[in-house]
Amino acid sequence: MRPSFFVRFIPIILAVTALAAQNMAAISGDISGMYSFTQEGEFVQLTLDPAPGPDTDWSKPFTVSGFVSRLGSDESDQGKVLDHFIKSGTLEGNKLKFDTKTIHGIWYEFKGKVERDEKVKSGDEGFILIRGTLTEHRVNAKGKSSSRERELVMKSFPNIDTEEAQQP
Repeated sequence: MRPSFFVRFIPIILAVTALAAQNMAAISGDISGMYSFTQEGEFVQLTLDPAPGPDTDWSKPFTVSGFVSRLGSDESDQGKVLDHFIKSGTLEGNKLKFDTKTIHGIWYEFKGKVERDEKVKSGDEGFILIRGTLTEHRVNAKGKSSSRERELVMKSFPNIDTEEAQQP
């Protein structure tokens, strides 16, 4: 008696599933650090909670904390540094999403994916890329709300804690 179609392909399905899980772990990794934001002088600080370790189960979602540091754009805060702390955030596999607290009537919502740029050396600027949609929500003094979406690529800042970066 010949094995059924499904029985013959179980080893292949298992191998593909294992390879996909391995690739997801490689993408997931610890993304804690600083990233570029919408313009020069602005950045995002992300931290995974709890901090990943050697026995980390990357198949489970992580809580993401941190903040968006931006320059004020309204007349009352023009050029001032404003920090929007992350109210809620998660990293599940390579999918990142977060919402910030409101500062001066503005808050952000981000949904995207984490990638590694294989052409960039680990620890260098842009080694980790986070691509997605940033929604800026605003409420004016009269209580009218509006939102604006845009595609955003956040690039990791270089790791200045490496031995190579500390050499003169």
